[in-house]
Amino acid sequence: MSAQHLPDPQTHHRRKGRFGGLRASFLTGLIVVAPVGLTLWLIWTVAGWVDSWVLPLVPHQWRPEQYIGINLRGIGVLIFLIFTVIVGWLAKGFFGRALIRTGESIVERMPVVRTIYSGLKQIAETVLSQGDDKFDRACMIEYPREGLKAIAFVSSTAKGEVAGFGSTEDPLISVFLPTTPNPTSGFLLFVPRSQITYLDMSVEEAAKLIISAGLVYPPTKAEKAEKAASAQARTAQPKSASRSTEAR
Repeated sequence: MSAQHLPDPQTHHRRKGRFGGLRASFLTGLIVVAPVGLTLWLIWTVAGWVDSWVLPLVPHQWRPEQYIGINLRGIGVLIFLIFTVIVGWLAKGFFGRALIRTGESIVERMPVVRTIYSGLKQIAETVLSQGDDKFDRACMIEYPREGLKAIAFVSSTAKGEVAGFGSTEDPLISVFLPTTPNPTSGFLLFVPRSQITYLDMSVEEAAKLIISAGLVYPPTKAEKAEKAASAQARTAQPKSASRSTEAR
């Protein structure tokens, strides 16, 4: 092969560097755009799903598009929120409680409906209650065998018949072990308290770690303290500078 047909190494490196820069810029842009796009898509989808359930229940002459001329997505969500607040406000009163008791007494007489209603009510009261026993801490347990670790969420202390399988010194704790990357599904496990290691990370940070399949790790307590100290130092610098200016 003659010299005039040999590829120029400098041209090859420049082309490779140019494509490498474009690739790096694309990945950086993807990191910025993907979370924003997925968040907007999720909000848009959920709003449309709620609208499809709520708006058919609203009389046609009362729907907002009759007055503004366009169908705005999210109107059903707003109507649902207002309706839920009104129902909650009425349920706190005397007549609301009496009406709920009457309705529940009617439901209790229906064989199949009462089973479904009581189960859904118990789940709603457990998940939506404002108490302290509802996935308030993240923990580490051995699963699926000894030597392997998994992140779970502490639910509550076992009660009733299940509590009898534990001991007074080492009671059973019910924990929810979520799956990756969908944390809404998982396993209910009853683990002795001595085999549970509580974590310093919050439930939200543990959920991010599970959803990201171990790619997004929360900062440690030392890193959080260092970050807070640096932020406090940055805010203190302008104040000291202004004081020295005033002194002059």
